[in-house]
Amino acid sequence: MSAVDVSSVPAGLFVLGVIFILLIFSLLSLGVLRMFQERFRAGWFYFAGSVVSAVVFYLLLDLWYI
Repeated sequence: MSAVDVSSVPAGLFVLGVIFILLIFSLLSLGVLRMFQERFRAGWFYFAGSVVSAVVFYLLLDLWYI
């Protein structure tokens, strides 16, 4: 394996990606946790929040970087 050059990635894109990846997967994991706790309504709200976050992430990427 060789080293990957990430110097051409803008700092704003990197920060946006990190924030939204943490947000989306945090909401997914909380949704799974709530489902195991048998709090199904809260779990579905967390799942919906992660889907909304993913859509917002896509729209921001499309608007600012693509």
